[in-house]
Amino acid sequence: MRLLVVEDDAMIGAGLRTGLRQDGYTVDWVRDGKAAELATATTAYDAILLDLGLPGRSGLELLAHWRRQQNPVPVLVVTARDSVADRVQGLDSGADDYLVKPFDLDELAARLRALLRRRGGRATPVIAHGTLSLDPASREVRLGGEPVNLSAREFGILHALLENPGVPLSRAQLEERLYGWDEEIGSNAVEVHIHALRRKLGSDWIRNVRGVGYMVPRQP
Repeated sequence: MRLLVVEDDAMIGAGLRTGLRQDGYTVDWVRDGKAAELATATTAYDAILLDLGLPGRSGLELLAHWRRQQNPVPVLVVTARDSVADRVQGLDSGADDYLVKPFDLDELAARLRALLRRRGGRATPVIAHGTLSLDPASREVRLGGEPVNLSAREFGILHALLENPGVPLSRAQLEERLYGWDEEIGSNAVEVHIHALRRKLGSDWIRNVRGVGYMVPRQP
C-alpha cells in the first residue's frame, strides 16, 4: 500500500513516515500543497494523510481540487484544527475521515485500515480467498489455517493481488505499490518476490498473464 503524507512540520512528518513504514506501508512525504498536487498528478496512491495548514496551497484547497478531478483516493485529514466547524468543513470538502493532533499512531493505523477496507469494498478486516487469508492489521497470512512467514515485500505483493482476484497487475504497478521515491528498485525485484511467494504458497496461487503481469486467479 502506497501512502502520501502531506505535512509541513518536519518532526511530525518524519515520525509519520517512520511509523507507517514500520507498519509495512510505502510512504512518500511532501511538505507543501503544491508538492502534494504534483505528487498526486504523477503517482497513484492508496490513501493520503493530509494536514490542513500548509504553505503553497491549503489542505482544503487540495481536497476540493482532487474531488473536482474525480480523484477517489481516500483522504484522512490529520490536523490541529479541532473545532466542530473545522471537522464538518473538512468532511464536507471531501475528506473520508478526520483525526485531531496529537494522536496515537495505533489509532491512526486503525483508521487507515478502515479507509482502505471501505475502498476495497470489504466489510471484514481479513481478506479471505479460498484457503488463503491475509490480515492487514496483524500482517498475518495463513494457508489452510497454517501461518505463512512472508517478508514485507512479499506481503505487499500478495496484498495487492488479493484485493482484486482475476485482475492482473503489471510489474510497474507492483513496483509503484512497493517502492517510494527514495527507495532503489532492483531490475528483477518483483520477479524475485513472486518466485518466493510461489515457493511458500504453491505455484497455483499466482499466475503469469503473458505480456501483462501477475494475478491471483478467481475462485471457482
